[in-house]
Amino acid sequence: MLQVLISGLAVGTIYGLVAMAFAVVFYVTKVINFATGQLLMASILIAAGLIKGGAPDWLGITVALLAATVMGVLIYLVAVRPVLRFDRFSFSWLVSTLGVAIVIQAVFAIIYGPASVPFPRGWHGIPVRLGIATVTVQEIVIIVTGILAIVVWELVRRRTLLGKLGMAISTDPEMASAVGANTTAYAVGAFAVGGFLAGLAGILVGPITYGNPYLGDTYGIYGFIALMIGGIARPAAAMGGGLVLGVLSLLANAYIGSQASDWFPFVLVLLVLLITPNGVFASGGALRSLVRSRRSFAGGRA
Repeated sequence: MLQVLISGLAVGTIYGLVAMAFAVVFYVTKVINFATGQLLMASILIAAGLIKGGAPDWLGITVALLAATVMGVLIYLVAVRPVLRFDRFSFSWLVSTLGVAIVIQAVFAIIYGPASVPFPRGWHGIPVRLGIATVTVQEIVIIVTGILAIVVWELVRRRTLLGKLGMAISTDPEMASAVGANTTAYAVGAFAVGGFLAGLAGILVGPITYGNPYLGDTYGIYGFIALMIGGIARPAAAMGGGLVLGVLSLLANAYIGSQASDWFPFVLVLLVLLITPNGVFASGGALRSLVRSRRSFAGGRA
């Protein structure tokens, strides 16, 4: 039971980081970046390809994280900002980010081929005994990294001028724009942070999985489910949703059957949205928040 719980927290942290990537972008821009899962995939393949080609592990990982961050910014500049300028009150970004996801997937399939690319094992092969449970160092690193991500986000959000301006833009972008806040710069920053978080999730999960051009679909879907479970308007709530999803999914696998992970997350998110549409940990609203705040942010964008 303890081993399932720890492994579930590790898997849930990966889902939570992807959900945070979704949530940070939404927190500032009220846009859902549906190419987030592809950024996770890209970081794995870029790092694995560079390391396989002879680059040191640290260099491959650094380049992969930078690439995911830059790709996040490019998604905003190429696929989000132009369509919102054309029609500020539409949901055109939904189609454009899905389109970018397909393009990224196709490009990486051409470059790396359809076969899986091995990722260095890192600390995944080092076992650690915790009471009756045997886990790996990599799983512990994943959980600790998730905790640090939440702590850093909350400290920046609550204790810095940058974070407080971001809170103001998130709460009332029209007023923030009227008093001189650069909503475009904050949008670029949000997509950069979202790309970094997705890339970080890829680097952390790489040693326990594989690189594949189609891997982004799976983690993107599970990250979005975690977002809906935790709450769409708060990155910390999104991480909580990822932890709930990871633990309950592995418990379902252990006590229901090995195929439970294929359907259990969808049943779980349906139950959550039926019982508490705002999400388990959020107070702002899940699906309704998306509709209400989209108009508010669009009105304050230049």
